[in-house]
Amino acid sequence: MSDSKTESKLETASDSFAPVWAPEPAHREKPRRRMRILPLLITLAVIAVAVVLSRAMWDAYMGSPWTRDGTVRAYVVTMAPEVAGRIVQLPVADNHFVHKGDLLMVIDPTNYRIAVSLAEAAVQQAQANAQNAEREAKRRQELTTLAVTVEEKQTYSTSAVAAQAQYQQAQANLDQARVNLERTEIRSPVNGWVTNLLAQLGDYANVGQNIISLVDADSFWVDGYFEETSLEPIQVGDPASIKLMGYSRLLHGHVDSIARGINVANAQPNGQGLATVNPIFTWVRLAQRIPVRIHIDEVPEGVVLAAGMTATVQINPRPRS
Repeated sequence: MSDSKTESKLETASDSFAPVWAPEPAHREKPRRRMRILPLLITLAVIAVAVVLSRAMWDAYMGSPWTRDGTVRAYVVTMAPEVAGRIVQLPVADNHFVHKGDLLMVIDPTNYRIAVSLAEAAVQQAQANAQNAEREAKRRQELTTLAVTVEEKQTYSTSAVAAQAQYQQAQANLDQARVNLERTEIRSPVNGWVTNLLAQLGDYANVGQNIISLVDADSFWVDGYFEETSLEPIQVGDPASIKLMGYSRLLHGHVDSIARGINVANAQPNGQGLATVNPIFTWVRLAQRIPVRIHIDEVPEGVVLAAGMTATVQINPRPRS
């Protein structure tokens, strides 16, 4: 009896524990399913973000013509003295801003002042000779042929004309001497910055030698080199955005003009004037880049423009009728 009671008790105990441990596998399946769904949701979200970004990048890069191959340019005025001499004044410094008409340098004017004085004396002498010759010719013309021959009258008339010509020549020499004296002072023809100044006080300046270079402050523009495949939507007057490499703020401008030609290697002439054509032709043909000139309409405060800076240019084509 004891054995049968013991077995019945064990069966009863096993039956009592069965409801407690049976649900455990069902509870474990739900977290596993959640863990499997979570990577799928993350993947779908990443794909959706990628599609949106790709669409935005496509609109930004293909919808509007743009190029990172842009350069800031400006006109540079080179000042070369028209008279030779020693530099006695140099009131400017490198990278110094000057206004139109400001004095840049002075060449020793001593010799040129002396030349003006000599020219003035020569003018006075030639004027006196011309007046005297004219009076003599006039007196001879009033005399009869009994007192003076026709040949003498013609001779005196010719002398008067020659004296007048010498006077005019002396006057021209005086004007040239005064111009040379004025040229000893070199003044700025534009508003701009002195750049790469190598001349020093006391240097000897030769005629035609570049002494001072000025970057014209009113001539800055941007050249954007666009691929020929992007030129179709670009028209003169289209607004443009310019991003300089060293600044976060944008410059605004508009298309001023489009270049009508670039250098073609195959068109270079040989010694006989014939075109030199490269016989090698590859199957890959790269699009040529055409310069598009961008006029700068607005420069944000604090942005320093310098010729040669790198720029990114984007054109915003206007609606076409």
